[in-house]
Amino acid sequence: MIQIYHNPRCGKSRNCLAFIQQTNQEYQIIPYLTETPTFNELKELLKKLNLEPLELVRIKEKIWIENYKGKELSNDQIIQAMIDNPILIERPIVVKDGKAIIGRDPDLVAAFLD
Repeated sequence: MIQIYHNPRCGKSRNCLAFIQQTNQEYQIIPYLTETPTFNELKELLKKLNLEPLELVRIKEKIWIENYKGKELSNDQIIQAMIDNPILIERPIVVKDGKAIIGRDPDLVAAFLD
């Protein structure tokens, strides 16, 4: 089953979800802003994405700039920042068969879901 970490207020996320719906594959929407992943879930997601924690952070978000930018943070502290402020998590994230991608590019999502 496909999982999508979705923010309904984000155009890229809405477009990605619409694409997934057109594939007629079973999917699950994870509204990560209200159902925030746990520390371990986010660590697992990072493994599936093959990313370092900072690579998943939306570094242009006001919360990041005001509270974290320029500070030396461990990976665990960055993960905790995303849990405390889920708006910092890059979106949408698509998970399938133990792997994941950031689904901002429809062509990449299509190739990933094939």
